[in-house]
Amino acid sequence: MPTFLRTSEPGGRTGLARTTVGAALCLVGALALAAPPATAEPARTTTTDPLARYHHQQLAWKSCLLGPDDTTGKELQQAGAQCADVTVPLDYDDPDGRTITVAISRIRATDTAHRVGPLLLNGGGPGGQTIGDPPWVRAAMKQVGERYDVVGVDPRFVGRSTPLDCHWPTGSLIRGAGKDRAGFDRMTAFAQELARLCRTHEGDLLPYATTRNTARDMDVVRAALGEHRISYLGYSYGSYLGQVYATMFPGRTDRVVLDGLVAPNRYSPLLLRGTEQANRHALEGWAAWAAARDTTYGLGRTRGAVLAVVDGIQRSAGRAPLPIGGHRVDEHVVPLVLFNGLSQDNDIAYAELARAVTDMRRAAGGHPVTPSPALAGTLDFLLSGSDSSYGSAQAAILCGDAAAPRDPETYWRDVQRARTRDPLFGPVTHNIGPCAFWDPPRERPTTIRNDLPALLVNATGDPRTIHQNALAVRRDWPSSRLVTLRGADQHAVYGVFGSSCVDSTVNTYLATGRLPAENVTCDRLPG
Repeated sequence: MPTFLRTSEPGGRTGLARTTVGAALCLVGALALAAPPATAEPARTTTTDPLARYHHQQLAWKSCLLGPDDTTGKELQQAGAQCADVTVPLDYDDPDGRTITVAISRIRATDTAHRVGPLLLNGGGPGGQTIGDPPWVRAAMKQVGERYDVVGVDPRFVGRSTPLDCHWPTGSLIRGAGKDRAGFDRMTAFAQELARLCRTHEGDLLPYATTRNTARDMDVVRAALGEHRISYLGYSYGSYLGQVYATMFPGRTDRVVLDGLVAPNRYSPLLLRGTEQANRHALEGWAAWAAARDTTYGLGRTRGAVLAVVDGIQRSAGRAPLPIGGHRVDEHVVPLVLFNGLSQDNDIAYAELARAVTDMRRAAGGHPVTPSPALAGTLDFLLSGSDSSYGSAQAAILCGDAAAPRDPETYWRDVQRARTRDPLFGPVTHNIGPCAFWDPPRERPTTIRNDLPALLVNATGDPRTIHQNALAVRRDWPSSRLVTLRGADQHAVYGVFGSSCVDSTVNTYLATGRLPAENVTCDRLPG
């Protein structure tokens, strides 16, 4: 699902905390009043393919390395990948008009005698880059990876594809609402300014930054690769993209794995709503971990003591911003630092969050602080324009897919109610954002198909795409099967968490094309 914040992506890359992730969402605003939602692409009434020049284009494969400092390119080159640019129409209603490019990478199958076909990847976001993912996905697939062309795709306007950048002073479209009406009003003005910057700098592209157009691009990629069908692995928001693609292009999918499920009826700019309890559970789990390591971090010997430190930091930031490095961290940002640290359930992620909380505690006590590398990266992402393109693309897709409520008073009432349930995360998940000031979407949202035999994967404690989402998709797709990782507060499981049970179940499906006879539950191993 969306991700909104930087954290570890699947495979350990620095990326985004899957946040578009989760929500108490029903589609709202103009979409609720529109005609029936869109489903499959309309059948062609003539033998002439209006997209023929895109479907039959010859791809120029080349090195993925862009220069000596291109880490992603080096990893792709070492894995034997090549890259290409796929030309697609900006507007599929005007295929003879302006074009843009979608960047892809590919590690070709080596077991050509048993080749299955291409496996297209999407790592989430929306707005997350995926072109660099084939090496670690290929490794996670073990021997079955030899039978696939593993293809990473940077969606339109993301990464190496034709870019979209609103020149924001931040990489994130979310903030906490603050403790009072004055803070909320500041965030309303902030959200309005982000929307204005996008209209000013990228107004001609915004109407075409949608999941439906990304799905159309995927089908052009399929055709340009010379394939009748594709297999697909999508994480988080990528799970929603997979549902949209399978609906719009029936018969074009082979083996489908969706990890970290977005329930389509909850997908909208409000999709963080409903994740508060899971994030609170993850925070408490981290606090217990930190308490067991009090000699290292000094945050308290009990879970309650560590949580009290967190609450104290938020109160201090509400009185005056905390000076950390070159940044001033206020009450709107502290909750996001915590939120950012809670998508991965492992010692490395927990240690980074503990160091960040230690740094913020020192700053709250009036001490000069040089932030840890992880905290410095998070603050740069949130408080500078270094990652403006990420937040810009994410907002453009979310706001372009579904309308949001427009009256600030609606958000203020929601924030106040959410604050009583969770004073730390409620004002984040229910706060106003730039979609409240966006132009209406060009298309209606996709009504997802009734069934698809796919393999679904989710952890019970996923704080981004909550487990209830996976249960909902499983009910809607009765021929699918659900693999549940029990006992982990983890977002993105396959190839990421280290569960041999999950990984072997997915790999068996990718190898055979046969789903498990029943749903599968994998327990988190102790340690």
